[in-house]
Amino acid sequence: MTVLASALDPAGADHTAHREAMLAKLAELEGEHAKALAGGGEKYVQRHRKRGKLLVRERIEMLLDPDTPFLELSPLAGWGSDYPVGASIVTGIGVISGVECLISANDPTVRGGASNPWTLKKALRAHEIARANRLPLVSLVESGGADLPSQKEIFIPGGAMFRDLTRLSASGIPTIAVVFGNSTAGGAYIPGMSDHVIMVKERSKVFLGGPPLVKMATGEESDDESLGGAEMHARTSGLADYFATDEPDALRQARRVVARLNWRKAQSDPGPAEPPKYDTEELLGIVPSDLKVPFDPREVIARIVDGSDFDEFKPLYGHSLATGWAALHGYPVGVLANAQGVLFSEESQKAAQFIQLANQRDIPLLFLHNTTGYMVGRDYEQGGIIKHGAMMINAVSNSRVPHLSVLIGASYGAGHYGMCGRAYDPRFLFAWPSAKSAVMGPQQLAGVMSIVARQSAAAKGQPYDEEADAALRAMVEQQIESESLPLFLSGRLYDDGVIDPRDTRTVLGLCLSALHTAPVEGARGGFGVFRM
Repeated sequence: MTVLASALDPAGADHTAHREAMLAKLAELEGEHAKALAGGGEKYVQRHRKRGKLLVRERIEMLLDPDTPFLELSPLAGWGSDYPVGASIVTGIGVISGVECLISANDPTVRGGASNPWTLKKALRAHEIARANRLPLVSLVESGGADLPSQKEIFIPGGAMFRDLTRLSASGIPTIAVVFGNSTAGGAYIPGMSDHVIMVKERSKVFLGGPPLVKMATGEESDDESLGGAEMHARTSGLADYFATDEPDALRQARRVVARLNWRKAQSDPGPAEPPKYDTEELLGIVPSDLKVPFDPREVIARIVDGSDFDEFKPLYGHSLATGWAALHGYPVGVLANAQGVLFSEESQKAAQFIQLANQRDIPLLFLHNTTGYMVGRDYEQGGIIKHGAMMINAVSNSRVPHLSVLIGASYGAGHYGMCGRAYDPRFLFAWPSAKSAVMGPQQLAGVMSIVARQSAAAKGQPYDEEADAALRAMVEQQIESESLPLFLSGRLYDDGVIDPRDTRTVLGLCLSALHTAPVEGARGGFGVFRM
């Protein structure tokens, strides 16, 4: 039998303590998500409503098929910065007229939907997801353009927004713009470069320069409607393909456009999906609050894969990395999950072989992170840990099947790379509230800095200030700890969202469904030179 047996005691003291710690982290996470949901605050929400307009998430809900999920991406973008949480834009994956689409929607209650540096990063990440997974892109536009005080950080990289739209179209991925209000200056190129454009009567305003700028530049007197109104663009300029009477009509027409795309998934429908044998509620109590305490990742696997059925690959070799085959919502997956934190030579070689096998079979890979990195020390260096770690990273780098990553515990050092961290282009990467990621753990990093400083003082024949050393170590530990936390990392878009562990199976299922819109094909060779 390949159904995983669980040794977890949901009533035990450890599980209860871990669960309570996770629930506290989830409560903090919920508070931060609420800031994104609040948009620009009650004052600007009410002003928006008085204009007879729908809020951004109301537009998305009306656009989606009834009772279908919406996987919101990067909801904490901008966290810890000078800009509002959420970055004045909502992005995510949802089903429109039976078609999975990437939706990118400005929130006009936040500074009129103006784009700040984090808005740009979040939008570009959404475009990347649309391209990699061949998802039609639907832009719900209402934005005053760049947030001018931050233009120096937006103008140059901002051109990638329009580049992406044209490249998506060139690769046959449909792009649709629904314009609800302002789409001015550079923002006018969003409808200008989309395949299909819908504008709303007496609401849409699309022009390169508004009346004040036209007056300054040319001396011409003009008004919004004649310069860039929906009716003008529908009747005269031809920029608008569809003319809507109001917002619900615009969203109805957008649904019809998607319905007529003749868009099909590249892959066949998944097989039947059996729920896990164990309660997903138990995921809350698996990961200790102290990540130095080991836990068995098979307990996580047993609660997210179909039927808790896991065919483990090389179970007696490389014990600190569990690898094996499973299905998730009917889709086949290969799973790599860190068991005891440290990656040794055996684990690295095992991972490289497993990744090659997944590519031979065209099976997506799921990485569950809990690693402190590759093992260090004289014996391990002499045993070839560098070349074996490089072999694993080589395999991850050149693998062509889709990768999904979930940070459930630690994800430090080069182990983060070997387990397909952000720099290795996973299709999607999420984190649990328990996760931490950095060059190394806070205590180790502070300790290394202390040792280097102590050796430098000794080399110069100078006395070492122990009191200053203790203060420096405490400061460094505090800094690295704060910069390792999921909120900090998610705010910088190093993941696609921090998720409730109980939602892991659902989130991964939505991602697997989305990525199967594109062909799933592995590399046949082409892994570069594996050093032996």
